[in-house]
Amino acid sequence: MDEHPEPAAPPSDPDAPRPGDAAAARPSDPAARQSDPAAARPAPWPARLQAPGTGAVAGPVFEALLELADLPPGSMRRVTRGDLDLLLAHTPAGIVAVDDRCPHMAAPLSLGELDGCVVACPLHAGRFDLCTGDPVRMPTTGGLDPDGVFHPAWTPPGREPKPDPPGVKTEARRLTRVRRFRYYPVRIVEGRIEVALPAG
Repeated sequence: MDEHPEPAAPPSDPDAPRPGDAAAARPSDPAARQSDPAAARPAPWPARLQAPGTGAVAGPVFEALLELADLPPGSMRRVTRGDLDLLLAHTPAGIVAVDDRCPHMAAPLSLGELDGCVVACPLHAGRFDLCTGDPVRMPTTGGLDPDGVFHPAWTPPGREPKPDPPGVKTEARRLTRVRRFRYYPVRIVEGRIEVALPAG
């Protein structure tokens, strides 16, 4: 799997994951990780989905955004810096940071529900995997998935497909593409969650 290597840890932290060490980012016993805050780790994620501007040549610049104690396992928090709204989520795979915007129509995911690694959007019931960046269930409005495949508007099981009257709104729904998440590198230092923010 093409996973993002963990940021280099300070030499004083011998237990921190090393770049490319996905096993270190995912302790083998999820129950132990859930009960031991010291075992909290950044979750691995696909390197191709790193947020633009967070991988500066000289190394990313991390900013402390939240105390680890304020993000217990299974929870999510919205953190805002300037005009950037981030979603921090503590999943079974570790802690992730993505834009607090649904990849469909930008509703705040922090108002949705987290189930394992999957976050549900409160607006159109889309479900998205925070560990892979991919949609798990397309929004009820339908549209294009990240690979450009069309999905019709959702219809309850056992019912005829919902008719979509011709017009601009139907065309807009048909052409709306669900994107994959963009990830912000995360590290945990002295009980604080630090995130690499875009330079500038």
